Amino acid sequence: MRNVIVAAVVAAGIAFAVAEPKDTPASAPAPPASVLGPVGEGWVKLFNGKDLTGWKGLVGNPRSRAKMSPEQLARARERADENMRKHWSVVDGVLTFDGKGRSLCTAKDYGDFELLIDWKCPKGGDSGIYLRGTPQVGIWAKGRPSGQLQNNRGPGRKALVNADNPPGEWNTFYIRMVGPRVTVWTNGKCTVNDCVMENYWERGKPIYDTGQIELQAHGSKLWFRNIHIREIPRPSAATASAPAP
Repeated sequence: MRNVIVAAVVAAGIAFAVAEPKDTPASAPAPPASVLGPVGEGWVKLFNGKDLTGWKGLVGNPRSRAKMSPEQLARARERADENMRKHWSVVDGVLTFDGKGRSLCTAKDYGDFELLIDWKCPKGGDSGIYLRGTPQVGIWAKGRPSGQLQNNRGPGRKALVNADNPPGEWNTFYIRMVGPRVTVWTNGKCTVNDCVMENYWERGKPIYDTGQIELQAHGSKLWFRNIHIREIPRPSAATASAPAP
């Protein structure tokens, strides 16, 4: 089903290009053909379908972690990983959360990337995908649309369309983040079109240059699968400053 959804979007023949934000989903670029699997060059699995390799428990937030000494961070990390192992597990190839612990984070930090992830949330549930450790691409099962930049105050706060499947059914996010700008497709429909992600932790400052991706724990059971990422290389300083030929 995921491939069919993405293929239908790509079949529209719209090439991906960073553009100024528009208020209609029709103006948004389609995901590139490389998400058809995803099997394209540069795509890697974030979840191996077997265990929690590549993941860690949540310690605070970017601002609070920056204030910790290495020793404090190490102790907090140990406690967070212990909590993670109690509440996150792999059941029949699906990353499963029991609804009682803390968020799950990638062991690696990311800058610019494309992310493809399937998620499922029960009726009344609540979660989100934190980008660079910052909330969030929202996941709702409360009658409101998912796929918005939930903690923005400006553009992106409200989803352009409601593309959610019914609670308890699988959904797919395609998320592209380049610099501070984010585009989200939910089940093949654009819900955020090239909007700046605001820094929730330090309002008035730009979003962090890099950070972990987090699966938010917010009191409800959750399921995730088919998690893939492709890092987008940034131009080097030399390349960026070189004169045009």
